[in-house]
Amino acid sequence: MTRPAATATQQIDDARVRVTRFDFAPGAETGWHKHGMDYVITTLTDCHMLLEEPGGATRRTLIPAGTTYRREEGVEHNVINDGDAPMSFVEVELK
Repeated sequence: MTRPAATATQQIDDARVRVTRFDFAPGAETGWHKHGMDYVITTLTDCHMLLEEPGGATRRTLIPAGTTYRREEGVEHNVINDGDAPMSFVEVELK
């Protein structure tokens, strides 16, 4: 199944951080990727995510607007908007 791509808009990329805003239409995805840095996510909208993980595992999660969470370098996944409304978040990668 081919999904539309999420839009990634780089906002800052300096010696300390890379900040990217991600906007997803319903059904859009990031595509498979592995995080090369620790990162923090702040949701701008309610985010109904379908996460595809290595080995074929999937999981669904709802992350309410304004929520912040962090993950460590090495996370590998594909993030999909599993809701029926656009979703957006800002990712801050720590260099």
